[in-house]
Amino acid sequence: MRALLSRVPAPPVVPTARTLVLLVLLAPLAVVVAATAPSAWVVAPAAGLALLLVMLIDGWLAGPLVDFDYHVPADAEVGQPATLRVNARIERDSDAALPEVAIGFDPRLGAQGRATFRLHPTGVASVFSGVGDTVPVRRGPGALHDLWLRWPGPLGLAVRQRRAALDAAIRVWPDLSPVRSPVLQRFLRDSQFGLVARRIRGEGTQFEALSEYQPGMDRRRIDWKASARHTALYARENESERDNQIVFAFDCGQSMIEPVDGLPRIDRAVSAALTAAYVALKGGDRVALFGFADQPQLMTPFVTDTRAFHRLQSAAAQLDYTPREPNFTLALATLAARLKRRSLIVLFSDFSDPTSAELMVESVERLVRHHLVIFVTMIDTELEDLAATAPQSIGAIAVAVSADALARQRALVLERLRRLGVNVIEAGHASIGYRLIDLYLDKKRSEAIG
Repeated sequence: MRALLSRVPAPPVVPTARTLVLLVLLAPLAVVVAATAPSAWVVAPAAGLALLLVMLIDGWLAGPLVDFDYHVPADAEVGQPATLRVNARIERDSDAALPEVAIGFDPRLGAQGRATFRLHPTGVASVFSGVGDTVPVRRGPGALHDLWLRWPGPLGLAVRQRRAALDAAIRVWPDLSPVRSPVLQRFLRDSQFGLVARRIRGEGTQFEALSEYQPGMDRRRIDWKASARHTALYARENESERDNQIVFAFDCGQSMIEPVDGLPRIDRAVSAALTAAYVALKGGDRVALFGFADQPQLMTPFVTDTRAFHRLQSAAAQLDYTPREPNFTLALATLAARLKRRSLIVLFSDFSDPTSAELMVESVERLVRHHLVIFVTMIDTELEDLAATAPQSIGAIAVAVSADALARQRALVLERLRRLGVNVIEAGHASIGYRLIDLYLDKKRSEAIG
């Protein structure tokens, strides 16, 4: 996005902190003059007026602003920097300090709600340009509302400044940097789920073809009936199953909107899920997203091709941040009712108290009867640090004991899920995506999904 503001009116001249300090220092001088030479009292006011006059001249030497424009990207990804650019044409003394820019925006576009940076000469007379980065912390549209531009005079006693209301917005999407990472692209190129889809023989249960038995082949692959008909040994070649249904279910409730390393857990989960979804689509499977909090939020149709991957990205961007406890019973019952065949359900969630954990376990237990379930949760590093830190006071001891109790409850809940047959992934946010891909490929090779 690019916006241009021209024919800018003359900005006001504003004193700098240096001018105000000098004026304050004149006060003791006035007291000394009044005490030692009362007849010379006019010296102090004259010095003050002279300083103000020099300040106005310095502001005039700062030069007029002819025009300026700004460039804002239309789209950005949560957790990834978005670059803002400002160009300005100022007729000023080149020896003066560099112009400064501040852009105010929606807090979801940056933790401070603003970006500040300096403009540098471009080599063209009177033209300055600069860029600043902001890192969005939440998905959704974020508005940019104000731009401040200030540039000082050569003495640094005065600045001219200009404020402009902005009519711009940035749409913040889920982070897809893991999908674009060279590691994943190299994996897709070299693995059986490469860029060119090809049949995977020798594994799976779907019959593909018969071939003459060769020494070294698995004897269990011999088709005895076909061998009897042809009076020679023939082996079955099977194809790995495709067209499996995979549902990525997101808990968007209170625990998942808590930040981990600066971003909400739900955004970390969405990034990991989209990475795994891309691999699944490459493998010929069908992918859908399901989001819920105190009630179901969305359920997308199944996507069957990587060319429709943008639909998953758009749907994931609509997952809301809900500061309420999730209703696992309603959400997972709704999901189970919509699935007409056995599917792989990847549930991203977390829990903060035994009551919500108990309800989650009961709901997951009903899912496991008909579907393959993977439960993904992020390691609570803050809880581990509190439990591991040596306490220095009575209050710290109470905190450490409470943190250790919560950690034990958390481990107990995860163990209960494992006993139910749920595959549990508990890892740091940076590795859950790759751990999930490894587990998905393992289940796919073992034909556990269909």
